[in-house]
Amino acid sequence: MPESAVSRYSTPAVALHWLLAVLITGTFALGLYMHELPVSPQRLKLYSWHKWAGVVILALSALRLMVRLRSPRPRELAMSGWQRSAAHATHHALYLLFFAVPLVGWAYSSAAGFPVVLFGVLPLPDFVPVDKELAATLKGLHKGFALTLGALVLLHLAAVFKHQLIDRDGLLARMGFGRA
Repeated sequence: MPESAVSRYSTPAVALHWLLAVLITGTFALGLYMHELPVSPQRLKLYSWHKWAGVVILALSALRLMVRLRSPRPRELAMSGWQRSAAHATHHALYLLFFAVPLVGWAYSSAAGFPVVLFGVLPLPDFVPVDKELAATLKGLHKGFALTLGALVLLHLAAVFKHQLIDRDGLLARMGFGRA
């Protein structure tokens, strides 16, 4: 949807942004922590939580994309052409990874022979066959995508700080709660 005269994102867009920010950050931190643990009931529990969070992130990302496509976006801020291009490219890559990271993680789990059972009660379908070689490839891909997502989140945060502290252009207020 084209930009409009609104000065901030819609309340659903803001809520989904911050909810996904918390979930993605927490799930990323959990992934970094749990993969170093020795095999134990605790590690298996954390892997289950990680998978559940990934499925929730996937569903909320789909909802977020629908909201983004249907809601008017705030007017563009004044910035150079290269900055605008970098911002758009970063946002597109973030959205792509919001889907790629959990989908590849799910495929890895399927290929490794470890089904995803959402909240311990709803078995989700395996969409790739059990294949140890494929699992190894998908594990590396999941890790690489997750690390790339983490790096892009840091880049996104650096841009927010630049806009807030140097440009002082009100960018952060566009993603805040409350009235415009």
